[in-house]
Amino acid sequence: MEYGSVIEAVFRKRLNRFLAEVEICGQITQVHVKNTGRLRELLVPDARVWLEPSDKPERKTAFSLISVEKDGRIVNIDSQVPNRIVYDALQEGRILPGMTGLRREYTYGHSRFDIYGERGDKKFLMEVKGVTLNVDGEARFPDAPTERGLKHVRELSEAVSRGYEACIIFAIQMKGIHLFRPNDATMHDFGQALAHAAEKGVHILAYDCTVTPGSLRIDAQIPVALPVRRELWQ
Repeated sequence: MEYGSVIEAVFRKRLNRFLAEVEICGQITQVHVKNTGRLRELLVPDARVWLEPSDKPERKTAFSLISVEKDGRIVNIDSQVPNRIVYDALQEGRILPGMTGLRREYTYGHSRFDIYGERGDKKFLMEVKGVTLNVDGEARFPDAPTERGLKHVRELSEAVSRGYEACIIFAIQMKGIHLFRPNDATMHDFGQALAHAAEKGVHILAYDCTVTPGSLRIDAQIPVALPVRRELWQ
């Protein structure tokens, strides 16, 4: 996925979930943050960041913050693009080859899942989660509690019991990762639900990405470590 154009800036401070201040050529400017997660380890003062100009003249902010440099690597933080790059990779056969009938935004039960597809006589439901948290080379999700994410995991487990194939794809928006695991320190229930889903037959997959200031692309599959399920999950 290619952005139309990007410009470099220096991060100054985050004002709220949606707004931040950056410095562009010596001028302080407010920009939209395209991720409502905490991002505390990434959005620090003086960090090098990249912005996407808005094509909507009526918008209050002229730019959106899409990526940041951390320890010499670029991390994409745009939460709107992971499902798009996974969909592109599926269409190109680079992941889960042989998938047909691909559709985005598919409603099942009480949830809307990112992607629907078919492989042979199997119907697939796929949910994509973007990952930006790196802890010593391990990607972690979530970086903030997500009841919506928990609901998706539970509904995918239920879909498998009704004959669907299902998978959760964690798109790690950076390189330099050797393992993915759920972030129990932030949301223990999510890791337990993920382990239960895997036991029920939901495929748990993780892929890293090649990242430049103006592009993002799914790359290599990354091993997944799930917690031991220590309690009855309902």
